[in-house]
Amino acid sequence: MTKVFLGMSGGVDSSTAAVLLREQGYTVHGLHLSLLRGLPLSTEHPVEDGAAAAAAAAQLGIPFHDADLSGQFREAVISYFIRTYQEGQTPNPCVVCNRRIKFGAMWDTARAMGADCLATGHYAKIGRDRATGRYVLRRGADRAKDQSYFLCRLTQEQLSRTLFPLGTLTKPEVRRLAAAHGLVSAHKRDSQDICFIPDGDYAGFIDRCVGEASPTGPFLDEAGRVLGQHKGFVRYTKGQHKGLGLAIEPPLYVTKKDSATHAIYVGPSGALFTTELTAGEWNGIALAELTAPVTVSVKTRYSQREAEATAEPLLGGRFRLRFREPQRAVTPGQFAVLYDGEDVVGSGVILE
Repeated sequence: MTKVFLGMSGGVDSSTAAVLLREQGYTVHGLHLSLLRGLPLSTEHPVEDGAAAAAAAAQLGIPFHDADLSGQFREAVISYFIRTYQEGQTPNPCVVCNRRIKFGAMWDTARAMGADCLATGHYAKIGRDRATGRYVLRRGADRAKDQSYFLCRLTQEQLSRTLFPLGTLTKPEVRRLAAAHGLVSAHKRDSQDICFIPDGDYAGFIDRCVGEASPTGPFLDEAGRVLGQHKGFVRYTKGQHKGLGLAIEPPLYVTKKDSATHAIYVGPSGALFTTELTAGEWNGIALAELTAPVTVSVKTRYSQREAEATAEPLLGGRFRLRFREPQRAVTPGQFAVLYDGEDVVGSGVILE
């Protein structure tokens, strides 16, 4: 029998995934990752001990393992998160964690214990293109829960050894299945926050990690005139209006950040719109390389609506996206994910 190690949190998604995998004939082991040990978490953060995951595995009657990957998590995700904000960009730690930790270090751990493949409760699908032989990442059936954006940096090797049992289901269907099997997690609320910042105060978290407050500096208008002083460079992101403390009409928004001077540039809403962007670090999924212009639909943030664009190859793994309609607050550091219908074509880190 194929031995599958399933990433488990104790929530309804991973628990239901275990049920489905077992029904499909796999030998299932639960694997919980302890990632937050040693981090300066807020006092409101619950202690992470894997108890919920262990209880879910016990109810399911499957072997359970806990792996302490907190050192790798700090190096791969937390350092990236802090550095990206300090450089004036806006990171997406979940995207990086998926590639480096959940489908990287977790696989190394599972393989050492005899795993044949890895599974998670993500809402996405994996297919195979018969013409090219490439593994293809596809949207989950539930568009409202689709997580293909967060999986956009997975490699061909990672996709080849991964199962997504929930990809063909909607969230309500998953909850009904869980309830039908009597799972205690059937009605457990979904987690909505970054795992290491449940209170949403990412700037406070960065200050605690660094050991000092983020540098202050000026708010500047488009002409370079000083409008006031901000409260810390990492506390602002492109497109932000709330919390600027600038009583100026018309309303002002963050349009640019300068990491060399710690200046925050602000301007009217209209200054946030652009018809093109440049991205780098191409990660091809359906398409190994961009060698000619292609028409795609693009998400520049997980929560943003897709927009039609033409992707044009540049040198050094970089590419340009030209949009049919202007896009608001395209933010350096985020990921541009390219789709062709249901399939993820590839992705890149937004540079400008």
